[in-house]
Amino acid sequence: MSARHPGAASVDATSSLRRVLGLTEVTAGGVGIIIGAGIYVLLGAATAHAGPLVWAAFLFAAVLSALTGFSYAELSSMFPSAAGEYEYTRRALPEWVAFGVGWTMILGLVVAAATVSIGFGRYVHYFIQIDSRVAALGLLAAVCVIALVGVKQSARLIVGLSAVQVGGLVLVIAIGAPHVGEVDLFTGPGVAGVLGAAALVFFAFIGFDEVITLAEETRDPTRTVPRALLLALGLSTILYIAVAVAAVSVLGAEALAASPRPLADVMAHVLGHRGATVVAAIAVMTTTNTTLLAVTAGSRVIYGMGRAGALPRALAAVHPTRGTPVRAIIVAVLVAAAFAGLGEFTVIAAVTDFAVYVVFLAVNATVIILRRTHPETPRPFAVSGAIHGIPIVPILGLASVGLMMIQLEPLAASLGATLCGIGLGAGWLTSALRRPT
Repeated sequence: MSARHPGAASVDATSSLRRVLGLTEVTAGGVGIIIGAGIYVLLGAATAHAGPLVWAAFLFAAVLSALTGFSYAELSSMFPSAAGEYEYTRRALPEWVAFGVGWTMILGLVVAAATVSIGFGRYVHYFIQIDSRVAALGLLAAVCVIALVGVKQSARLIVGLSAVQVGGLVLVIAIGAPHVGEVDLFTGPGVAGVLGAAALVFFAFIGFDEVITLAEETRDPTRTVPRALLLALGLSTILYIAVAVAAVSVLGAEALAASPRPLADVMAHVLGHRGATVVAAIAVMTTTNTTLLAVTAGSRVIYGMGRAGALPRALAAVHPTRGTPVRAIIVAVLVAAAFAGLGEFTVIAAVTDFAVYVVFLAVNATVIILRRTHPETPRPFAVSGAIHGIPIVPILGLASVGLMMIQLEPLAASLGATLCGIGLGAGWLTSALRRPT
């Protein structure tokens, strides 16, 4: 095992998280955060690009995600840490770069929590006349309490809510199954249309990486976390493709592309006007689950960086009986609440995508560097295929992320680059101040 980075804090019993999660809970968390509200929104727009071949766009986006997913699996088996990407990159790159990566990941997670909580407010408005921002802040307060109670209790809720999310998609698949064959699924705009749609639906897969933040609360993490990550990605891919096939078969590509509520329209085929109500109810639970998972993941990165000394060590405090990182959770929720209080911030929300891409680049690069600099380090899960010691899959992962990054809006990319630059600058300054004179 490679030596720990200088300055890393030792871990004592009072600052350790509790290993209570198994493969089912960690996989459910992965599925829960991947299958967010994206499939309910993106399917119509993706069909406008790819036509009946929209299922192929989901398959292609899944393959691109898997390229980076394998890199995550290898690193999580080597260094099972709540700090995730920060811990990985500090093994291969300078501390200030690792700080920037950790900063970027935290930023992406708390902004995602804020964005999804506002989505929750919109769906709640379908049932109760309440301001979306008020509902969003209420959800974040509830999520804070749930997260503080204990990860085992949170995991039970996550498993239940994830089951509802999957159940909603299974209902769409069941409705569409009798219609499969009525539409030719192999016609459409061709490769260009599929690629355009894949760039869009790639966002629906973002989140698979967040299971790594549960590593220090997972039993046998070197084996369980990589399996859960890849299993969650695989299950979500199967569901997405089946939903795309079902929806096209029921509505036809043209009607699906024109629909602002594609899955509600599919359900309305059987349920009538109640289809919209069912979708809204599922979306309320989906956004609740995604917000809880984003807050949990963000707080674990804060905790891990605090324990390592990259952030104030006070943030690594763990409740003596519940085993939860109390201060890290509260900080994550407060920052998310500040963003949610702003209401609509579409451009800021797009920064989450940029942040994820930056982190994906760092993860793939770290695998390549460590294969060259620390080939002796044990790898319980190792990505297969290498030429002269250089793994091929992470290189393809770098190329795929680059392909997705050029699809971002220039304003979102510029703002994201600025915020990431601030993180790198803060990391450099922190490292300089800690450096002995």
